[in-house]
Amino acid sequence: MNLDLAGKTALVCGSTQGIGKASALELANLGASVILLARNENKLKEVVAELDTRRGQVHHYRVADFSDTNNVKEVANEIASNFTIEILVNNTGGPAGGLISDADESAFLDAFNQHLINNQNIVKAVLKGMKKAGYGRIINIISTSVKVPLSGLGVSNTIRGAVASWAKTMANELGQFGITVNNVLPGATMTARLDAIADNKAQKTGKSKDEVFKQMASETPAQRVGLPDEIGNAVAFLASPAASYINGINLPVDGGRTPSL
Repeated sequence: MNLDLAGKTALVCGSTQGIGKASALELANLGASVILLARNENKLKEVVAELDTRRGQVHHYRVADFSDTNNVKEVANEIASNFTIEILVNNTGGPAGGLISDADESAFLDAFNQHLINNQNIVKAVLKGMKKAGYGRIINIISTSVKVPLSGLGVSNTIRGAVASWAKTMANELGQFGITVNNVLPGATMTARLDAIADNKAQKTGKSKDEVFKQMASETPAQRVGLPDEIGNAVAFLASPAASYINGINLPVDGGRTPSL
């Protein structure tokens, strides 16, 4: 099985923590040079220093604020003008929780911009290089809510579904160029976002945070929540030459929690 990413360059968004960082680390382990993209420069420097360089990779970072679509677009165009990006991992923090019936229209617009519009602009920036290279892997970190909406995440459920449809359409258009577009759907994963969700649930229900985590674990056949590197492993596989005929899919990485095929 060919998992070798030597000579490839990956752009990983939201890569200073959690799933984004885990994905960047694993891509580097497989030989890719990695460009990290996030808003916290100090953390970006720290993660760059952690990336594997044993195969001669040179890693970089760029600063961008994903709440500002113009900023992200400008930075993506600058990256594409200086590097050929063969692997793109679209990843950014999810919308705040809450009932969809309580959500303001601004919450939908902000989430749409942060997730779908930023994804679109970054893909447009790197697409020329992927086509020229004859190799492209676009991997979007979304959510299992694409398959089954999650309670209390109304805005997220809505926007994640839009991103999944965008990605499938893109996959249909780009497959002829040797470019695949796939979505990774993490289940409950031990990240800062999950910790915040657990904290919010604890406050609303009067349970302890430990009790909330135990409940999350009990809802999964694996009887535990996932780890970021388990999601990163799936991302790295989809980025590899071995995944060349996998295109346009939603891949749950959730320990079997999603109750659908």
